[in-house]
Amino acid sequence: MRSFGPDVKNLLRKLLRNYSLYFSHDALNSEGRKVFEEMARMLIYEHPELKPMVKKARRDPSLQNILKIASIVLGEDAVKQLISLYKHPYKYDFEDKIQKI
Repeated sequence: MRSFGPDVKNLLRKLLRNYSLYFSHDALNSEGRKVFEEMARMLIYEHPELKPMVKKARRDPSLQNILKIASIVLGEDAVKQLISLYKHPYKYDFEDKIQKI
């Protein structure tokens, strides 16, 4: 089982908790990319085997690609828990995005 550093986990939680701040139209905006890039550098340093997945998320920073990384780092249950606690103020079904992973 992989272990991930607390900084990587905290930055991913920050992205998901503040969805409306870091995402626009289901893709990372410029502020979200800053947080993601900081997390990605640490993640690749810790686990170089995840570089292809991070590279894909860098090219296409969609919510679905970010959730794929988050489900590996935080665990799928933790991602579902975060999403249920910090729902977007507008009606949005994150669970559909997770099921597509």
